[in-house]
Amino acid sequence: MLEVESFAAGQWIAPGAGARDIASAITGEVIARAGNEALDVQAMLGYARDVGGPALRKMTFHDRARMLKAVAMHLMTHKQTLYDLSYDTGATLSDHKIDVDGGIGTMMVFASKGRREMPDGHVYLDGVPEQLGRDGQFLGRHICTPLQGVAVHINAFNFPVWGMLEKLAPTLLAGVPAIVKPATATCYVTEKCVRLMLDSGQLPAGAVQLVSGGLGDMLDHLDLQDAIAFTGSAHTANQLRSNPHLLQRSVRFASEQDSLNASVLGPDATPDTPEFDLFVKEVQREMTAKAGQKCTAIRRIMVPEPVLEPVIEAITARLAKTTIGDPRLEQTRMGALVSASQKRDVLEKAALIGAEAERVFGDPEDFNVDGADAQKGAFVPPMLFHCTAPDLAERVHDTEAFGPVSTIMAYRDLPHAVSLLNKGKGSLVASVITNDGEVAREITMGSAAFHGRLYFNNRASMKEATGHGSPLPHMVHGGPGRAGGGEELGGIRGVMHYMQRTAVQGSPDILSAISQQWVPGADEITDRAHPFTRTFTDLDLGETFYSLRREITLDDIETFAHFTGDTFYAHMDDEAARANPFFPGRVAHGYLLLSFAAGLFVQPDPGPVLANTGLDNLRFMTPVAAGDSIRVRLTVKHKTPRNDEYGEVRWHVTLTNQNDETAAEYELLTMNAL
Repeated sequence: MLEVESFAAGQWIAPGAGARDIASAITGEVIARAGNEALDVQAMLGYARDVGGPALRKMTFHDRARMLKAVAMHLMTHKQTLYDLSYDTGATLSDHKIDVDGGIGTMMVFASKGRREMPDGHVYLDGVPEQLGRDGQFLGRHICTPLQGVAVHINAFNFPVWGMLEKLAPTLLAGVPAIVKPATATCYVTEKCVRLMLDSGQLPAGAVQLVSGGLGDMLDHLDLQDAIAFTGSAHTANQLRSNPHLLQRSVRFASEQDSLNASVLGPDATPDTPEFDLFVKEVQREMTAKAGQKCTAIRRIMVPEPVLEPVIEAITARLAKTTIGDPRLEQTRMGALVSASQKRDVLEKAALIGAEAERVFGDPEDFNVDGADAQKGAFVPPMLFHCTAPDLAERVHDTEAFGPVSTIMAYRDLPHAVSLLNKGKGSLVASVITNDGEVAREITMGSAAFHGRLYFNNRASMKEATGHGSPLPHMVHGGPGRAGGGEELGGIRGVMHYMQRTAVQGSPDILSAISQQWVPGADEITDRAHPFTRTFTDLDLGETFYSLRREITLDDIETFAHFTGDTFYAHMDDEAARANPFFPGRVAHGYLLLSFAAGLFVQPDPGPVLANTGLDNLRFMTPVAAGDSIRVRLTVKHKTPRNDEYGEVRWHVTLTNQNDETAAEYELLTMNAL
């Protein structure tokens, strides 16, 4: 018997009053108990806000990214422990890998993105400065800073590890502490994962707490600096969302709910195409992975009328080969539902669907289970229904049996397919298997507004595609309407959910000080040695080098044209160039100007500058003709450490002509020794 504890205000607390028994999904026997109604929720909130929050906010984004990577690496070395515990949830080894490996991988992605896409500082910059005054001395910019409260994560039973880590990674990267409340049915797996994270020694005190059991009245004590992220049923989400206290205090509430996800077989995918076989495999996999207990599983299957029967035959043939049994057995391909109550719910929902559709595969009263008792465990077979009148059906489009249950239906043409897709009134994902770009575009234009993700797959992408039901940390996970209207993951977008976007306005110096990034118009430092002779550490924001001037001659332009092969008429034909509204006559190549600019500002001797790694945001503004001269201003705009040997310096480069008009502007990137 496992005593599943909570981690509250720095202490592990055993189950107490109100504890619930937890049964094995395989045998039905009680294996654990969890819950304690005596948890001091206000102490937990205070510990997160007063201890965890300040500790996380003291760290930079890069510090927190390194922390995430270290925690993920620690979990990776102990994932077998999590696998072993997870079998009693009814999941197979391949299911564990989706949950455990997927969760760890998500943390790694956020760690990487935090280092690559966020500054080594405390303020995230959202967009470029906006000039609000005529002379450039009054600017505006959007910045993002961490909420100074706590994130409460309420997770579903189906992914006790991934469900926690996919919320936790962006939250901690943002600098916000979290209180994790997993579903009780599988909380023993989550508890072990939290113990492993704490054992890593990488998390500051108060960064993560765990409630195994109910939250009590915790939500009644949240305020404007706090956030809730919920995954579960639409019914529970609506109950939580309508909490008067949350509404009154405008507490952020993000919801990822159940949805009637669909998959469409394109009209071009006939039985003799690779797309047909791919579609059948995707449907079978999504019906049976995690025993269909995935928020992204395919619930509705839409196929062209001419291939309805071949598709039904192909899907049922694959489902018939799916071995159901004890998930610890090597031959098992689908395990049990998570609990007896979940089994009852799935069968009740399947009966509602059965009132509008005929079951063409899977009899819950007659199926084989290897190595376990079908009656004692929470086993059900995969069930495929066929709806002959999808336009008139209601339950097929609004009832989710959260298990291995799906309904197939035929469509007449693409507008009809789009109409059926949208009858789900909002989903996390819809997939389309087609090799026809026009089919993909028509479905996108007709239904993208109803889905959080559109997944297209065909013969070109099938070897690399991750599958209909796989939310990736790089892409948004969520959906409109019935799916909850929330957005999780999506790279740095997911981090923004736990930060406040603020518009700051002021002079260039003020904005530079706030953002820790030099803004044009701010003070310059010009009394130091050439910046290319100074190390990454020694360089200060605003350090500026002004070059000597160089005159551009006609011989320069012609030599460059013949040497590079770029003999575009604007550089070689004066009459043709004058006929062009952009040029006064023959002008210098833009890349010639960049090359001369480098010659004007580069310090050639060996020194701290290790490499030029590129340039961003290049713009050519004023043409430069023969006889004009150019000068370069080179300013340290931003610095980002990369490792213990070097860091990236972002330089603001401006080329001006003899009239001080800007000829070109760009950002130069170099790697400089520390």
